[in-house]
Amino acid sequence: MTPDERSRRDGGDKALALRIGVFMATLAGGGLEKTMLALATGLADRGHKVMLLPCRREGRLAAAIPPQLEVIELGTVSGFRGRLASLRADPGGWRAMALPFLLAPKPPKPVPVLPALARWLQVERPDVLIACMPQENLVAVQARRLAGVPTRIVLTEHNTLSEIVRRARSVGHTALPPLIGRQYPMADAVVAVSAGVADDLARTAGLPRAAIRVIHNPVVPPGIDRLAAAVIDHPWLQPRQPPVVLGIGRLVEQKGFSTLLRAFARLRRERPARLVILGDAADPEATAKRRGQLEALAIELGVAADFSLPGYVDNPFAWAARAAVFVLSSTHEGFGNVVAEALASGCPVVSTDCPSGPSEILEGGRWGRMVPVGDDAAMAIAIAATLDHPPDRKALRARGLAFSVDAAVDRYEALLREVVSRPG
Repeated sequence: MTPDERSRRDGGDKALALRIGVFMATLAGGGLEKTMLALATGLADRGHKVMLLPCRREGRLAAAIPPQLEVIELGTVSGFRGRLASLRADPGGWRAMALPFLLAPKPPKPVPVLPALARWLQVERPDVLIACMPQENLVAVQARRLAGVPTRIVLTEHNTLSEIVRRARSVGHTALPPLIGRQYPMADAVVAVSAGVADDLARTAGLPRAAIRVIHNPVVPPGIDRLAAAVIDHPWLQPRQPPVVLGIGRLVEQKGFSTLLRAFARLRRERPARLVILGDAADPEATAKRRGQLEALAIELGVAADFSLPGYVDNPFAWAARAAVFVLSSTHEGFGNVVAEALASGCPVVSTDCPSGPSEILEGGRWGRMVPVGDDAAMAIAIAATLDHPPDRKALRARGLAFSVDAAVDRYEALLREVVSRPG
């Protein structure tokens, strides 16, 4: 640790503190929002002034913002005025903006916030604005151009752009790559959460790969041992019960929980076991619909009595610490926070070899078995092999700590200081 870093952490030099805005869509409880909140809190804990700027102040995390973070509620304008503001920010880019921003049936959700974000930059003049996800990233770039301020812009990419485009249900999303290729270089730094995301972003949007930094997510918080040791009041996690297979994630198609259920049914035909999936969907209606689909599939497969959907939990570490194996069944992930969470809890892992992060976390299979996406037969074999030959949990915990909040904040803090110190 350098003398400056030591002084900052000791609170000895207030001049080293930065004023940082964090622009994000909502305060929902998904992996993205938890990642950005962990980063913001970690930076604030080091003495920086950090302000959260959600497009909508809503979601499960809204009630869990620590006191060292300030939440700024930006105003909105009509979609028409927001689109005009986008065009004013980059009139020469009207062709690239036409489909994803200007002519889309509905404007992207961050667009009506654009004028307020630009005004906020003019008034507050933070040192750095960090944004996350493609549409918010683009609006952050446009806001600085409208504001005409020297605030540095750091964009973070959390998912595989080609998958976003391939699975898009709107023309606006499919037309994003040319606009990203034009406007991302207007930022001061672009960060991807995995090398796979960086490679894909460069390839899909035509960006120079060398211009994209890779910083893994801040996943494992301080006090992980205390979190993992917390009591869980679920009968299946008590001693002398059959092994529990654990899945964690939003109840959406991307997470591949139907594949996990089919794999579990294969496993269950050979031995006693139980399956628990933690998480919910975007809203109660979507959650109920997806739960119904999974429960119906469990009945069809004959494993309903050994399948549980407890919903979203604040502390996944305690569940992972007591599970026999954690399974990531996703079709794609930007990073795969839950894999790092499981490792840090000492839980053996089986994962699909999906783009992009899980293979990096598991180092190509060194820290957990990997199977092809959508292959429930291979998944069942890998789960059985892990149950029969579990890895050393202490070694898994050590690997998980590579993805600590402190490690990620160290790298982000160094990057922020670098971009702020650049001339011009």
